[in-house]
Amino acid sequence: MTWLSSALRSSTKKRTIQVLLPRLSLLRSEELFTSRAGVPKETAHHRKSALSPSRSPGHGQVYRRQCCFTSTIKQGTSSVVHRSLSSSTEARAPKKAEVEIISKENIKPASLTPHHLRKYKLSGLDQLFPHLYAPLVFYYPNSEKAASEDVIHERSQRLKQSLSETLTRFYPFAGRIKDELHIECNDDGVYYVQTRVNDRLSDFLSQPDNKLIHKLLPYDPNSLSSNSETYLVMVQVNFFDCGGVAISLCTSHKLIDGHTYAVFLKAWTETARGSLEKIYPSFIAPSLFPQNPSLAKGSSIVMLPSKHKKSKCVTRRIRFNASAISALKEKVEPAVQNPSRVVTVASFIWKCATAASRAKGGSVKPSILSLAVNLRNRCSPPLPQYTIGNNVWGAVAFSLPDSELELHSMVAGLKDGIAKVNSDFVDEIKGKEGLLKLAESIKQFGEMHSNAGADYYAVTSVCNGGLYDADFGWGKPIWISIGNGSADLPMLTNVIFLMDTPSGYGVEAWVTLSEEDMAILECNPELLSSASLDPCPLLS
Repeated sequence: MTWLSSALRSSTKKRTIQVLLPRLSLLRSEELFTSRAGVPKETAHHRKSALSPSRSPGHGQVYRRQCCFTSTIKQGTSSVVHRSLSSSTEARAPKKAEVEIISKENIKPASLTPHHLRKYKLSGLDQLFPHLYAPLVFYYPNSEKAASEDVIHERSQRLKQSLSETLTRFYPFAGRIKDELHIECNDDGVYYVQTRVNDRLSDFLSQPDNKLIHKLLPYDPNSLSSNSETYLVMVQVNFFDCGGVAISLCTSHKLIDGHTYAVFLKAWTETARGSLEKIYPSFIAPSLFPQNPSLAKGSSIVMLPSKHKKSKCVTRRIRFNASAISALKEKVEPAVQNPSRVVTVASFIWKCATAASRAKGGSVKPSILSLAVNLRNRCSPPLPQYTIGNNVWGAVAFSLPDSELELHSMVAGLKDGIAKVNSDFVDEIKGKEGLLKLAESIKQFGEMHSNAGADYYAVTSVCNGGLYDADFGWGKPIWISIGNGSADLPMLTNVIFLMDTPSGYGVEAWVTLSEEDMAILECNPELLSSASLDPCPLLS
């Protein structure tokens, strides 16, 4: 296989076992999560510095690559800071896009939270999830004929007012994480940043650079310092010169899984559009999955498998169109009946990533794939549609070292794993005793696959979640990206995030692997014949 030897130079029997394993339901990459990184209060001035990295006293963020801190321009309680961005693509090399922070504030609920609701008890499943931020960025063009400044002002006011009204119903989101068991619903608000970007949105999206996208976030993925202000939700609204806008919504996995994220976004956008139908979240989960104080200290650590070591990795965006997915499905049928596009694409990437790992030589290791599964419709009776919290678990397929990498067997294994996350399984994990058993099984499984030296691939999907329906009143987003995937920052390896393409029929996969594995993966002819790597988001 000449492509393998070529890729290696550039980068210096069929058995499948299914097991159950927990999964972070939105994203696991450290590019997409920041551990307990609250936002420190800003100071009066920022120092100008040409050094990189630099630290801005008062914002607690480390900016790399030509960052420049100017003197603060006071605007009430707001400040203006310039962050220089330089693209690595040749087409954009002559120009540096600059993000200018216009204001920082906390958006509070429109109505005060009643005293008896001021302390929210996390569920037992929430206990097992760490406080890690998961951001997505939504990109909207400006289709208005009005002047850009008028459009920006109107959209800014609409976003703030509708967010404030939405937080009244989602009151825990405006609070602070008190400890492993509680959220203090004190109405302190959501951290909200507004910026200006001296670039046109169409130019920015022509060849988006992962190193630049994280500048659109309200926090720095580099900043790992803890802070007493542990926000559950942070927002950064980035207005481009053309009037287009990129909205970054970052949420804490301590309470908010992928489904909860989508519910909150839907509620916010409907409020912004003036919809008469309001979404009211259900807070039933803590009563079904009660917390166990004996697991409070460090219990969330078990959710991060030891094989997910921080290292220099590479994130590539791999797009599968509808016809390519249909072709992959045909390869596994009739051995597997009617596999979903998510299972098909996840299994195909797993197959290619495992082949890349094996191609490096050395001993062949077991390979594990975990796919987050929504428990809400697997309960008996099903949970209310708008139940918030971490109501997810993991369906896992385990491929043995001597097994051949055949797509149909890997798809079948993952389907079997998903089938085991059923109502009987949910009944077993209910109650305090169920939580103890769950935590112990997680620990034992983690030790098992760590000792075996297994490759562990964690998959999260938000396909069919309606994210591309997020219309604040000026149309749906033309693209959605994850927060960042820069090789300059340490990440958790072997993570795969799946979302819809704008058409709704394809799948866009954000894949994070070690540099060596990615160099092999991106040369795989089977992958290249089925998908496109880092395509222009504006192309369907």
